[in-house]
Amino acid sequence: MRAADLLVVGTRVRTLDPANPWAEAVAVVGDRIVALDDDARALRGAGTEVVDLGGAVTTPGLVDGHMHPLFGAAAFHGTDLSRCRDLADVRAALSGATPDADGWVVGWGLDHNVFAGAVPTNAVLEEALPGRPVFVRLYDGHSALASVEALRRAGVTGPREFAQRAEIVCGADGTPTGFLLEDAAMSVVMDAMPAIPAANLRARLGEVLRGMARTGLTAGHMMDAEADALEVLAGYEETEELPVRLRVAPWCRPGDEVEPLIALQARHGRRWAVQAVKFFIDGTVEGGTAWLEHPDCHGQGQHAFWRDPAAYTKAVQQLAAAGVQTATHAIGDAGVRHVVESLENVETHGVRHRIEHLETLPHDLVGRVVGSGLVASMQPSHTAYTKADHTDEWSLRLGAERAGRAWVCRDVRDAGGVLVLGSDWPIAHYDAREVLGFARLRRQPGSTAAPVLPEQGLTGSMALEGMTSHAAIVEGDAYAGRVAVGCRADLTAFTLDPVDAPADEVAEAPIALTVSGGRVTHRLG
Repeated sequence: MRAADLLVVGTRVRTLDPANPWAEAVAVVGDRIVALDDDARALRGAGTEVVDLGGAVTTPGLVDGHMHPLFGAAAFHGTDLSRCRDLADVRAALSGATPDADGWVVGWGLDHNVFAGAVPTNAVLEEALPGRPVFVRLYDGHSALASVEALRRAGVTGPREFAQRAEIVCGADGTPTGFLLEDAAMSVVMDAMPAIPAANLRARLGEVLRGMARTGLTAGHMMDAEADALEVLAGYEETEELPVRLRVAPWCRPGDEVEPLIALQARHGRRWAVQAVKFFIDGTVEGGTAWLEHPDCHGQGQHAFWRDPAAYTKAVQQLAAAGVQTATHAIGDAGVRHVVESLENVETHGVRHRIEHLETLPHDLVGRVVGSGLVASMQPSHTAYTKADHTDEWSLRLGAERAGRAWVCRDVRDAGGVLVLGSDWPIAHYDAREVLGFARLRRQPGSTAAPVLPEQGLTGSMALEGMTSHAAIVEGDAYAGRVAVGCRADLTAFTLDPVDAPADEVAEAPIALTVSGGRVTHRLG
């Protein structure tokens, strides 16, 4: 065997390989692990890059199971409103915002809770920036506020009909309030905004992915590929390698043809590939668009994102029959139930279909999700938008019973289910260490906030598996998610043990080394 390209020593390796749980050295040739321990050290040659980790703990490379790196780079920029706690904070933040060259002011990350239970409107935008074109995306990514001038430039004068269940919210007199629900409604205004130059977008994407690699991420499941997203990825690879490998799932929305999405599965680059299709069966709880079995406190949440849910079932089953993995956004209990009923008896052709988010899940549905072989893809860091005492907008809309079934990660694992963990960036921060911390603590790491349903917290091993071995299961890759000979050389090295160390410390500890497909993408110092 030829000399190793990369040799990692001075480490304790949690391999997640039942046949060989621990190792002390890893040798890499190309994108594969070729030897461990003494066999690895024997492959040191003159050209081998040797990394001595000084006692760091190495694990299989972390994978974010649900992320939107390109969407986040494109849409979540401008004024950060995520720290605003009331409308006075919003006014102050926007008043100091810098318009772009075309006069637009863009904001992102606004929490529904700042409206204190009232329906959001653009009044706060007009108070802060009267006469300006302003577009503010709320934190959930499914709703936005547009100022009067922004609506005028987009030609929005009243309600519109969309194939998907989206809405330009209007008052009793038919005048738009500025509140836009779901993608189709937001796109009406976004189409009137100046486009981001391709070079700028690629630069932003690179900055985001490099930041992800610094937190230990080696790969991610990218849950969108709209507009020219694939061309942006291909253009990026014309000059450099993607710091994080991307598994891409373009959207299938009401009215979309399935056949082009099947054909699209052949598209790939060196470090990205289209390997699934993303659906939405509902929206969000705070926006009133989650599909619930019983209405929320405002009488909302009674409908699916697809106006004809049977059309969703037909489309998702067509893709399943073609052997294409599907991933369906389903937040409400009725939405989850419909996805389960659509997929639990289909021929899988060896593919594990996914349900994304599952924010409130009744006991009986846990068993059905697991029993059907569907993968639960959940984002424990989203509990940051709720409170243990149920005084937040998400909990108030659902009521105590449904809020008491929030992100039931532990129930899924205890039932024997496959549980993939992710951030849903830019909805929550992409820091993989933070995701691991939230999964165990059920609160923001480093905070004194009361945990949200602490009994749903995962063990350290379960959390790590959710970003490694369980991600490999959903990818259908037997040579990933472990540190073993023949496996893909994805490695994350922590300066402490991510399983045994306190979760608050894991979330803050520096990452010593990130290796993605045999390439060093981050090295401490």
